[in-house]
Amino acid sequence: MAKIQAIRGMNDLLPGQSAVWQYFENEVKKVLFSYGYQEIRMPIVEQTELFKRSIGEVTDIVEKEMYTFEDRNGDSLTLRPEGTACCVRAAEQHGLLYNQTQRLWYTGPMFRHERPQKGRYRQFHQIGVECFGFKGPDIDAELIMLTARLWRNLGLTEHLVLEINSLGLPEERKAFKEALVTYLEQYIDELDADSKRRLTSNPLRILDSKNSQTQNILKDAPKLADFYGDESKNDFNELLAFLDNAGIKYRVNSGLVRGLDYYSKTVFEWVTDALGAQGTVCAGGRFDGLVAQLGGKGTPGVGFAMGIERLVLLLEELELIPEDVQATIDVFIVAAGDGTVQKAFDLSEQLRSETSLRVLQNAGGGSFKSQMKKADKSGAKIALIIGEQELESDSVVLKPLGSGGEQKTISCSELINELSKIIS
Repeated sequence: MAKIQAIRGMNDLLPGQSAVWQYFENEVKKVLFSYGYQEIRMPIVEQTELFKRSIGEVTDIVEKEMYTFEDRNGDSLTLRPEGTACCVRAAEQHGLLYNQTQRLWYTGPMFRHERPQKGRYRQFHQIGVECFGFKGPDIDAELIMLTARLWRNLGLTEHLVLEINSLGLPEERKAFKEALVTYLEQYIDELDADSKRRLTSNPLRILDSKNSQTQNILKDAPKLADFYGDESKNDFNELLAFLDNAGIKYRVNSGLVRGLDYYSKTVFEWVTDALGAQGTVCAGGRFDGLVAQLGGKGTPGVGFAMGIERLVLLLEELELIPEDVQATIDVFIVAAGDGTVQKAFDLSEQLRSETSLRVLQNAGGGSFKSQMKKADKSGAKIALIIGEQELESDSVVLKPLGSGGEQKTISCSELINELSKIIS
């Protein structure tokens, strides 16, 4: 009988890898905690209409990439392809947006049916942050400063570039879109196939086309900035002033439009050249019209999402994972001789109760030699050995592993104090 394999593009996370993920996630949570953000958790399955109304029916995500199915009641359901719409739905449904401001974050898997490649998977994981009820660009600046602080903590500052743009207000974008279409129709025969298709469905996405001939045509195209009104100009300039004052370097990219219909005003991406084609590791922007678009009262919103797979990959590529991240055990307890297993249990539980040490007790029996092999293989810093002689004298043999230190016998009453000197 053939073995069942994981679905293509949906990967297992093995113990050696999960330690690195935990390190990254913990660093993110520390930063979010320091800024006063609160966690929200949403289901991974939502009504399909949620994404059609928020992302846009003519986007690649809705047209090609969503995992959509009918349940037994005949309802159309979709595995979430992104988290912002889900967060808006949850916040509105539970009354979190009524005359309130919210700073929220979430984490979990997202699903898109794309061609799997390095850094891009069909099940991928994101940490998302969404803020509601803040109108001015100061909250946009806070989000960018938050991510910049995370990069500093992870050692990534010199390896990431912030690209930023403003999409203006919806009416400004509409006027620009009409001017852009009129301009590009003159060159319809010279556009690449994707751009020709987008000309009638989502013309702004042509601005970030990777086709060199299309980009050459766009050099003389109308510029979105020429359509900004005073509000859009002032907000964007104020945001850039905040970033300048904070010492955050950025590059204004007029071709940055993001792939989702709900964005307005600020959009931004943190990009790297260390991961090949999958260079965007964190992206977001302002979505002031989305809450109303989904049936709620008009509420300003802004947020971002970062890809865990890509950022972990980046940390690994740049060798920025601390050496002790994958160290999972501090102490391995060996029990050899009649009656020693119960003593090992008692000692293990005492250490877990009275210290923060990570303790692994031998299980399954085995000779003293085989247990010591397990201790060496575990990566523990210390082996504690309980034999019949130690059982009688209420003592334990403390043996450093890997460091070459000398072993010694100490009383159990002195053990915790002795371990605190060795393991910080």
